[in-house]
Amino acid sequence: MPENINSEIGRLLVSVTSSVGYIPIKNATVKIYAERQKDGERLLLQDLTTDESGQTERVILPAPPKSLSQEPPETRPYAQYDVEVSADGYEPVSINGSEVMADELSVQNVEMNPLEEPDLVESDIVIPDHTLYGEYEAKIPEDEIKDVNESGEIVLSRVVIPEYIIVHDGRPDDASARNHYVRYKDYIKNVACSEIYATWPEAAIYANVLCIMSFTLNRVYTEYYRGKGYDFTITSSTAFDQKWIYGRNIYENISYIVDTVFNNYLSRPGVVQPIFTSYCDGRKATCKGLSQWGSKYLADQGYSAIEIIRYYYGNNMFINSTSYISGVPSSYPGYDLTVGSRGVKVMQIQQQLNRIAQNYPAIPKIAADGIFGADTKRAVEVFQGIFLLPQSGEVDYPTWYQISSVYVAVTRISEPG
Repeated sequence: MPENINSEIGRLLVSVTSSVGYIPIKNATVKIYAERQKDGERLLLQDLTTDESGQTERVILPAPPKSLSQEPPETRPYAQYDVEVSADGYEPVSINGSEVMADELSVQNVEMNPLEEPDLVESDIVIPDHTLYGEYEAKIPEDEIKDVNESGEIVLSRVVIPEYIIVHDGRPDDASARNHYVRYKDYIKNVACSEIYATWPEAAIYANVLCIMSFTLNRVYTEYYRGKGYDFTITSSTAFDQKWIYGRNIYENISYIVDTVFNNYLSRPGVVQPIFTSYCDGRKATCKGLSQWGSKYLADQGYSAIEIIRYYYGNNMFINSTSYISGVPSSYPGYDLTVGSRGVKVMQIQQQLNRIAQNYPAIPKIAADGIFGADTKRAVEVFQGIFLLPQSGEVDYPTWYQISSVYVAVTRISEPG
C-alpha cells in the first residue's frame, strides 16, 4: 500500500464492557496502534482511558480516500488499526485489524473476561479482510422459499424477532468451530458491516440490511439447521450463509439503520415465511439475487431501497414487519414519548432508565412518576449518546427497543441457556 494512501480521516470509538453482567469498565487503558509494518514494528497513535460508561473519546485517525470504497477496490478502502485494552481485574484483550473508513464513526466494542472467569470470550481477536475486498467462498444457490414440511414439522407459526442468534463460526460440518450466542440486532449489524461499506448511500445500505435480515429470519423461521440435526441458527461461512466476524467493529450509521428497521423482512404475496434473499457482490461472484455493488450504483442514481429490492427480486416483493419481538419487557406503544407525555409507558421507561443508570451512572436518576419532563428528556439524551442513537431526547421506536434491550442485559432477565 502506498505510504500516503491514508489521506483522509475517520473516527474510532472504543467501548469496553465486562463479559459478565453487562457492566462498563471505567479507567480501562486503550492503546491504538498503526498497522504493523513489515519489520514488525508498530507505532502507538493513541493512549486512552475509558470514562464511566466504558467508552473512550472519539479519536480522529487517518483513513484511505472515500472514493476507494465507491468502486470495486484494487486498494484496500479502509485503514486497519490494532487495539489493546487492559484493566485491573480483567484479562487483557488484543484486537488486530479494527477498520476505520473515511468520514465514518467506527465503534470497536470490547468484552473483557474477569480474571476469576477466564475464557468466557476470546481475548486475542484477528479481524480478517472485508468480504468486498478479501477472498471468500461464493454462496451455494438455494431456493428463496423453503419447504418447511421436509423435516415433517413447522416449527414457527409466525415470524418472530429472536433475542439471540446462535452463530456457528465455520462451515456447518466443522465440529471444531465455536457456537456464539449473539443478540439479533448485534448479529445484523456485524454482518452488514462485514458485507457492505458504511460509505455507501443510505438507500443501498437499507436495501442490503433488508436482504440480510430476511435471509436471517428465513433461517430462524424454517429452523433450517436444526432440521438437519445441528444445534445452531446460522453459520459464518459465506458458502452457506452470510459473513459474521467475531469481535469486529461496527459503524454508527449502519448501526442506526438496523436499530430503526430491525423488525422488517421481505415478503411475497401469499408466503408467510421471510424470503430467503440470496445476494452476492456482483463482481467476484454473480447470483440470481441482489448485487451488492449493483445496489450501490442504483442508489447513486436515486433509487430508493424498495426500488433496489424490486430491481433484483421483482415487483411483487414488499417490505413486511412483525410486532413479535422476543426478550423485551413490553412492546413499543405505537407513538413516541416526548416532553408532556404521561402514563404507564412513560413510567416504564423511567424505571428502566433508572436501573440502567446503576450500571451506567452518567445517566441521571429520575423520578418514576409517569410524567415525561425535562429530567426524563435529559436522561434519554444521555442514554442515546452512549448507545449511538441521535440525541433527540424523545423515546422513538429505535430508542424504545434499545432501552428495552439494555435493560434486559443489565438485569440479566433473558440470558441464553
